[in-house]
Amino acid sequence: MSIPISRPVFSLEGKTAIVTGGGTGIGKSITVEFARAGADVVVGGRRLPPLEETAREVRTLGRRSLAVQTDVRKKADVDNLVQRTMDEFGVIDIMVNNSAHPGHGRGLDHDLSNMDDASDEDLWDEIIDINLKGVYLCCRAVFKIMKERMQGNIINMSSVSGLQSFFSKKCDTYDISKAGVTMLSRGLAWELSPYNVRVNCIAPGPIKTQMPRRLWQDPEVLKQFEASILLGRIGEPIDVATVALFLACDASNFITGQTIIVDGGMTT
Repeated sequence: MSIPISRPVFSLEGKTAIVTGGGTGIGKSITVEFARAGADVVVGGRRLPPLEETAREVRTLGRRSLAVQTDVRKKADVDNLVQRTMDEFGVIDIMVNNSAHPGHGRGLDHDLSNMDDASDEDLWDEIIDINLKGVYLCCRAVFKIMKERMQGNIINMSSVSGLQSFFSKKCDTYDISKAGVTMLSRGLAWELSPYNVRVNCIAPGPIKTQMPRRLWQDPEVLKQFEASILLGRIGEPIDVATVALFLACDASNFITGQTIIVDGGMTT
């Protein structure tokens, strides 16, 4: 439904959000920006200490926060994350699915390079389960609540690597998982639209986080990538967080089923 009148730009006042992978990098930046915009935020992820640090930062901004240790591959963990949020806040307005496995080597070499190597099956399962199945489980868990309220907002984190492969021409599990997130988001937008639940996707390019650290720690690799980006630099987590804020607030009220590319023009 259309909003009757515009609210303050980028305001999330009175909203409650869940951000998975909220302890570091893009997820932490999204969490903090949501809090600055007025939202209470629950952060989920496998490592509790960074989640608790993010939650403390949210509280210093005057908003409420909760850190919940969560492995998004496990339905019981996801259900617990959602239930803890409902018990504490009574509502879930926004779900940001940001938890991700970067792939083999935590850098540029996250591909299934040898289809004959049986050990690659375990890597495949781990990446697909976190990057794709985890998004599915989280969407399914919050949809039940959003459907009942006839409103909600889901933001899924994909990657430009899910649109075209930049790191490898091999069978890259990470790329495949992120392509799946993009398609899942489009399908969910259709399925959830009768319930006034919007579903959108963000596809970042190279962002200065711990995941693609080889991009910005190796001067030669960094120079190569910056030369391929129209804006001449790799991104910062805040560059993605502000787009997530746009999608989470009423400014994007008439947007659903879309993938917003945040890559400084790399894919242009």
